[in-house]
Amino acid sequence: MPNTQHEKPWLSFIPNSTLIEAVRELKNVAHAARVKAEKDGGRNVIDPFTALFQMQLLQITPEDWPLIEQNRQIEKSLQNDIGNFHQTILGSISGWQNLHTGSVVDLVCHERRIVAEVKNKHNTLKASDQAGLYNKLHDLVRKKGQELAGYTAYYVEIIPKKPERYDLPFTPSDNTTGTRKPEDALIRRIDGASFYALATGHDDALRQLFHALPHAFAALGIANSSTLPALLVDYYSAAFGSS
Repeated sequence: MPNTQHEKPWLSFIPNSTLIEAVRELKNVAHAARVKAEKDGGRNVIDPFTALFQMQLLQITPEDWPLIEQNRQIEKSLQNDIGNFHQTILGSISGWQNLHTGSVVDLVCHERRIVAEVKNKHNTLKASDQAGLYNKLHDLVRKKGQELAGYTAYYVEIIPKKPERYDLPFTPSDNTTGTRKPEDALIRRIDGASFYALATGHDDALRQLFHALPHAFAALGIANSSTLPALLVDYYSAAFGSS
């Protein structure tokens, strides 16, 4: 592992080594996805109509198309695990615990009586599944005798639909009744920047994380520069505003 013991901290809420290990995990995921995509490339049935339209309408050459399709498959695997990356980072903050995949919820902070379910994007969880999440969170924090009764439960959407901050009652539509779930002060929906601020006490924690990632890439030998390209800074601002 790269020696970062005496290096200036990149983040105000976790050590450099923790960030490096979280990035290393994603690097391994990306490598495994590429190996799988290369292995399955000749076995998966390709939609020739989609391939033809992409080549003609998007001006992709037949030589370039297979690599673009392979990268698309890898991107899907990577996006699924970026939510786990955020779960790992948040679970490494002092007082917080990552409960890992398969647990009832993703994160818990007993000291502050908070639990959280973390999703990477606002549309990761289908609208039809949100009522089920509400029910699960309700049972956790409202059923008498539950270990987490009385805790506040957050449904975290790291990337919001609009570049706005919010911390609101979670009231998804319930298809079985045709109504919305009732407001409950203990069951909330929150954007990623606001939740990172809540968890760390630093209002710019998510921005800190984004700007620290190139340092981790460089430490792992993935990139030569520890500076973000201006285009990515613009993308961040478009997704999260000034947070």
